[in-house]
Amino acid sequence: MHQPENTLNIRPPFDSLLEQIATYIFDARIESAEAYETARYCLMDTMGCALLALNYPACTKLLGPVVPGTIVPLGSRVPGTHFELDPITAAFNIGALIRWLDFNDTWLAAEWGHPSDNIGGILAVTDMLSRQRVTGGKSPFTVRELLTAMIKAHEIQGVLALENSFNRVGLDHVLLVRIASAAVTTGLLGGDRQQIVNAISNAWLDGGALRTYRHAPNTGSRKSWAAGDATSRGVQHAFMALKGEMGYPSALSARMWGFCDVLFHKQSIRLAQPLASYVMEHVLFKISFPAEFHAQTAVEAAIALHSAVRERLAEIQRVVITTQESAIRIIDKTGPLYNPADRDHCLQYMTAIGLIYGSLRAEHYENATAQDPRVDALREKMVVHEDLRYSREYFEPDKRSIANAVQVFFTDGSSTKKVEVEYPLGHRRRRKEGIPLLVKKFEENAGTQFPAARVEALASLFRTVKQLEEMPVNVFMEFLIPV
Repeated sequence: MHQPENTLNIRPPFDSLLEQIATYIFDARIESAEAYETARYCLMDTMGCALLALNYPACTKLLGPVVPGTIVPLGSRVPGTHFELDPITAAFNIGALIRWLDFNDTWLAAEWGHPSDNIGGILAVTDMLSRQRVTGGKSPFTVRELLTAMIKAHEIQGVLALENSFNRVGLDHVLLVRIASAAVTTGLLGGDRQQIVNAISNAWLDGGALRTYRHAPNTGSRKSWAAGDATSRGVQHAFMALKGEMGYPSALSARMWGFCDVLFHKQSIRLAQPLASYVMEHVLFKISFPAEFHAQTAVEAAIALHSAVRERLAEIQRVVITTQESAIRIIDKTGPLYNPADRDHCLQYMTAIGLIYGSLRAEHYENATAQDPRVDALREKMVVHEDLRYSREYFEPDKRSIANAVQVFFTDGSSTKKVEVEYPLGHRRRRKEGIPLLVKKFEENAGTQFPAARVEALASLFRTVKQLEEMPVNVFMEFLIPV
């Protein structure tokens, strides 16, 4: 009698996606000068974001070892602190710092995310291994090798995001951080091709976190540590793979039980293009504002209108925000806002701050500003519309715009001009304009933790490319540890 297909216990080949990612990690050589240049700025900016987050007790209360007082000899260090931790815990610490203020780099496609979240795992592993290698008389990882790992993590996360929309099935984008971190850190730990495949397959089998904590009415602080959790879990899978933990060939494609059937509406997951260095070359920097990226251009437009409206706030009849579909889906929000995490994912709140204050800083999400009665009064007068061209050009590979426009109408029938901003300051099309401001952002962020001399030493290090890239990672980390 013919046996039903789903009862045949014949192990299939590994899903081709798993093999493609492992081959990229194991074999790919990154040749793009632009990718390495961008990665250097990315490392600088990401460390600045982590240092700035140390000013927020809601973040720092989550840091440190699981058991207070634990110190791991030759362990992984956490920027801006004296913690020395196991690499899995350190990856969480670093990842939480990086993402806390929603100020690190961004990738927008069918799926969204922040590829520099993977630096939590990458830095934790390379710092620990470098310290151990030096003690054993071996060569440590260099910053150049750290940058290579960053480029590959960006590429895996970003190319998977191009056409696979996990948010549309309710899953959070940190899933891709876990996948990329597992792949890259297994390679850094010395894993062979099969061990990389095994780690990635287990990372997919974890499933995906729900996006509940990013959306009304549940928006909360988990969205600030979720990426730290994901990169940490990726490191854990890497260590397990190195110990010989098996992989699962059809983790994605197994009928009934695989990721695609269970969690992805039976859609296949695929790579939209070959893995190279595209994502790092095109990544978006958050330069001006710690704000969810779909709102960056709206805030820029609002600030441009600040001088025209600041003396007429009581006369405003309505504010029209024209935006893209993605912004409407995730940050178009009315009603009460309960915490900073709620506010930095509200298009209307961020636009209101720009119009009222002429700036947007992390402290504007705290209660002191949120209690300003002008903010909610202005939010109530806002109307959000989709522009189909904005939505279309958001996905076009040669554009990838993140457009918004803001116009204010007054009770006397007059109005401001309609200010349209299609590409945010951190976009590749505005890279030349943005880099000096990105450096300034880093210096200001680092200055919240370090004295001026240390900040200048760090800034000088990032300017000196050869010295930086040849520097051992463990020495680089010493620039980021308090005296």
